[in-house]
Amino acid sequence: MLALALVAAAATTNYAEPAAWLCRPGRSDACATDQSATVITADGTRTVERFAPAASPKIDCFYVYPTVSTDAGDNSDLSADAEERSVALVQAARFGSVCRLFAPLYRQVTLTALRRAMVSGAPRPQAALDLAYADVKAAWERYLAADNGGRGVVIVGHSQGAGMLKRLLAEEIEGKRAAKRLVSALLIGHNVLVPAGKDVGGDLKVTPLCRQPSQTGCVVSYVSFRADSPPPERSLFGQAPQGMQVACTNPADLAGPGAVATRPYFLTRGMGERATPFGPWSKDGAAVTTPFVTLPNIVSARCVSDANGSYLAISTTPAANDARSGAIGGDVSFGGAVLKEWGLHLIDMNLAMGDLVALVGRQSAAWR
Repeated sequence: MLALALVAAAATTNYAEPAAWLCRPGRSDACATDQSATVITADGTRTVERFAPAASPKIDCFYVYPTVSTDAGDNSDLSADAEERSVALVQAARFGSVCRLFAPLYRQVTLTALRRAMVSGAPRPQAALDLAYADVKAAWERYLAADNGGRGVVIVGHSQGAGMLKRLLAEEIEGKRAAKRLVSALLIGHNVLVPAGKDVGGDLKVTPLCRQPSQTGCVVSYVSFRADSPPPERSLFGQAPQGMQVACTNPADLAGPGAVATRPYFLTRGMGERATPFGPWSKDGAAVTTPFVTLPNIVSARCVSDANGSYLAISTTPAANDARSGAIGGDVSFGGAVLKEWGLHLIDMNLAMGDLVALVGRQSAAWR
């Protein structure tokens, strides 16, 4: 009865109200932020890459943020606190160069509830997950009815947000009219299951993994771990039941199995209190004054499927004569210890943000 009551309560969320949205086009909000980045090359040269959102993008992006709320209950409220605004700055705003951005606030399962579940060993409460999903579904329905207008749309989510969108894709998009609008689904930092060695089936019945940059109506998904620290036994990410595997599509090279350089964008001030620190960005210790920094050809990634699981293996070792330190942090830490079962979960998207944005641009052109 409690679960039914909670889900029924979600119907009161009114996404016709602008305040129910973290981001909408044409507003000065969490997604209308400075994305300027300092580019530091291997010889130490620095240039500033200015960012400008697209004046009239041809497609939309529907973004659902990860678990960030520190509210006390199992579910968050619908206030755009600093945590929600910060994650939109880091994960969503850069997509404004290729799409109009829509990001609903939703009553997500909180970090508080997640920590309680981890301590007790119990799963996250299903009623709380259903309440969060009911909000995302209601926001999607409002977007389709009032804002889409026949445009293509990319659904973008990380962690809990990706889980919400995986369910939305399975229940509300596959096999329905909305499938014609789907440019792609970026479901990052969440276990999307496919049959071992296959690109379709499993969690999603007909939507395949993306294997070419011009492919549309497909899924980009991965979980990231350092190449020298693969998923440990009973890892939270990357491991699947027998006969299945966790999807891995490398956004820097969808078709290739080898390691390729990615285009990362990291927040200069760091990636959160639970993330191991970055930097110095270069060996001379010089400060970076832009909000973001990007380091060409210092991060490489390749999809790996082995006894440890299926994951995006990340290497960050610079050459001996590289002027950059290669001190890429972002591991989840608690009490000074790195929690290896989380991998590089906090920076999943940022490790290849430039590649994800470029891919959406190419998919947009192909869809149109």
